[in-house]
Amino acid sequence: MTLNKVMLIGNLTRDPETRTTPQGQTVTSFAVATSRQWTDPAGIRKEKTEFHNIVAWAKLAEICQQFLGRGRKVYIEGRLQTHEWTSADGNKRTRTEIIAENMIMLDRAPQQSPPITRETKDPHESTVPEREHDAESTPHPDVVNVENIPF
Repeated sequence: MTLNKVMLIGNLTRDPETRTTPQGQTVTSFAVATSRQWTDPAGIRKEKTEFHNIVAWAKLAEICQQFLGRGRKVYIEGRLQTHEWTSADGNKRTRTEIIAENMIMLDRAPQQSPPITRETKDPHESTVPEREHDAESTPHPDVVNVENIPF
């Protein structure tokens, strides 16, 4: 048995770049940075950042192009693939990429405009916008309530 599986949680270092192959396939590439932190034996805090080249194909490529951007936090699941070629100057080159098979956005997209709020009309009432008043009593729009699942 063999296994070629990669799972990363990191931040995009650049906006995704999308192109179409001559056969009509959509391919999107971007890079994700991951960091690890530790304390060395002398008590000095250290950090190392790794940069990973990600390639997504077909529908996943289109989704990545549409929703991802520089700085966004993502979970990427895929497999390693290495390409070898000879450069124009005759040197042998290699590049290892992660071929994405799954992507989950872990943060919200930056909002283009401030959220819509309605201030209260009565001068004796609080001047806190209504949306902030109901923040604790109203469930978050992305939260799925078990009672609302139709099956």
